[in-house]
Amino acid sequence: MTGIRRRLSPLADRNLRLYFAGAATSLLGSSMSALAVVFAVLHAGGGQSDLGYVMAARIVPIVAFMLVGGVVADRFGPRRVLLAADVLQCVTQAAFAAALLLGRPPIWTFFVFVAIWGIGEGFAMPARGALVPGVVAWGRQYDGKLRDANALYGLAQSAATVAGPALAGLLVASAGSGAVILLDAVTYALSAVALLLLRLPAHAAAPVSSGRLAVREGWREFSSRTWLWVTTLHFTLFNLAVWAPFLVLGPVVAERDLGGARDWGLVMAVYGAGALAGGLALVGGRVLRRPLVVATAATFGWAVPSAALAAGAPFAVLLAAALVAGIGSAVCSALYATANQQHVPAEVLARVTSLTGMGAFALGPLGLAVAGPAAEAAGTGAVLGFGAVFQVVLGLSVLAVPAVRRLGAAPDRATAIRLGRARRAGGCARRAAGGRAGPCPPPLRAPGHADPCDERMVHDP
Repeated sequence: MTGIRRRLSPLADRNLRLYFAGAATSLLGSSMSALAVVFAVLHAGGGQSDLGYVMAARIVPIVAFMLVGGVVADRFGPRRVLLAADVLQCVTQAAFAAALLLGRPPIWTFFVFVAIWGIGEGFAMPARGALVPGVVAWGRQYDGKLRDANALYGLAQSAATVAGPALAGLLVASAGSGAVILLDAVTYALSAVALLLLRLPAHAAAPVSSGRLAVREGWREFSSRTWLWVTTLHFTLFNLAVWAPFLVLGPVVAERDLGGARDWGLVMAVYGAGALAGGLALVGGRVLRRPLVVATAATFGWAVPSAALAAGAPFAVLLAAALVAGIGSAVCSALYATANQQHVPAEVLARVTSLTGMGAFALGPLGLAVAGPAAEAAGTGAVLGFGAVFQVVLGLSVLAVPAVRRLGAAPDRATAIRLGRARRAGGCARRAAGGRAGPCPPPLRAPGHADPCDERMVHDP
């Protein structure tokens, strides 16, 4: 018990506590809603191909709007963008729930609602990554705080993955998918309240270029880092050939060979339990010398559930496979996020985050759309088995890249220093542009602490 309390000691920080609470609430709703949409499609008479198309209809706008979202977040500040996204998704989910509760809407309405839901997420994803350095800039500073913030987000995601599918399975069976999606709308509203309560440095980033020039600046930072584009390519291919087929065909196998929504919800809950364990192992832990090596090795876990489904393994084996994949998911997600936030300049962080996210999701819609037809042509087991083998090959290929193996941890203080310099530069530039004289603000400091320049730095994506 003492060990768990020590691991969760970062939650004593007000900002980290609010960040965790807001993320946990919103992610729980989204996790429940995702499963509710799956079974709403199936209960509306849709097949596995329809399910794939509906899933793709959410991913396409995420990819399409992510670049714009990154530019907007760098220009106006990540909190404003996240608040706008929460409001949009809250309204969308409320309308979606009403359509389901009032009758049996046609399949095309699913495309409309999940597409708008995806637009909100397309703006939110890069803003969320850019928000974290500001969240950790307040309060007591220590090496590993940035990693802890990312790990706490991973814990929130994991807790949602544990509780969300299990709760959604019960609620879908008892109250219907509409009630679950309505609950998701409420969680977006609560997330917006948590965002408003965060104490963040005033957004004063360096001026952002307009249009294509702003995107080119982000691309230059992205493409100049081999480790960054290689790991992004890894996730592009992973989402295409491994995760998309698993998401589409897993529920189909559960409906056909297992206990339907109940058993699939349990599989995803165990996956979340593994992620919860992986996140707890990271929070408050030691700083890793080669975080990308550990993160990439953790991705091998994603091959195991697909292999278990392909082999027709007993349900207990499938649950164990989901546990392994969940642990790997938490570790790689937190470490990759921290690497981005520590090694990418703060003034372009949202744009670079949008490029990594867009790259990772670029082929996801294609994978979701073709998973069903591919399974009909080659067999469900063949598609899932190929994905398992392909994931192992991808991981080994990434580990063979020297830039991935050599990237070390950068001290956390560097993030605060970089953030402060970007904001001082932005403030000076705006005063100069407006013809107002005056000194730049002092270096960013945590209340009651020394200048961040006195200390060191750390990492993750």
